[in-house]
Amino acid sequence: MNLITLIITAFALSADAFAASLSCGCTMDDFRHRHCLITAALFGLFQALMPIAGWLGASLFRGSWLDINGHWVSLALLLLIGGKMIWESLHPNGECPDPDETFRLKNLLLLAVATSIDALAVGVSLAFLGSSILFEALVIGVITFAVSYMGVHVGHKLIHLFGERMETVGGIILILIGVSIALEHYGIMG
Repeated sequence: MNLITLIITAFALSADAFAASLSCGCTMDDFRHRHCLITAALFGLFQALMPIAGWLGASLFRGSWLDINGHWVSLALLLLIGGKMIWESLHPNGECPDPDETFRLKNLLLLAVATSIDALAVGVSLAFLGSSILFEALVIGVITFAVSYMGVHVGHKLIHLFGERMETVGGIILILIGVSIALEHYGIMG
């Protein structure tokens, strides 16, 4: 894969991570640099590891359950997280969304996995193309890190423009990402 194609692929893969990090940033009332770094690092890491896993498993797991049903796993995770965000925004307990809850490691890990499953398929494709994987994974991870970091920043700015209902918007974005992953699998989108 040439460098231009790799960069375009990396940006395409990072679109889901951008939207998810945007929704995370929408929960921050006060900006916390630590949350940006942790979110971007996890999203970048998983976006880099998944192509490696796909590349390594291309021959072992061809036709595996995850290969066949990965889009449903992504959809379920994003529906769960997005639905929870919408529920909490529509049923406030008198306080702003707790960024510490949004940025808990388990929640960020779920989002990182859900938004990076499509990168697994890219790794499989790269294996069939005979590409080496380490450089490609590094580029994908670095671009996703940068895009996710920016997403948390933009989300934080949006909450100040649009108020607490941005958490609802963030939840809707996550659900739409999940739906688009499922629709792309069936060739309806993309």
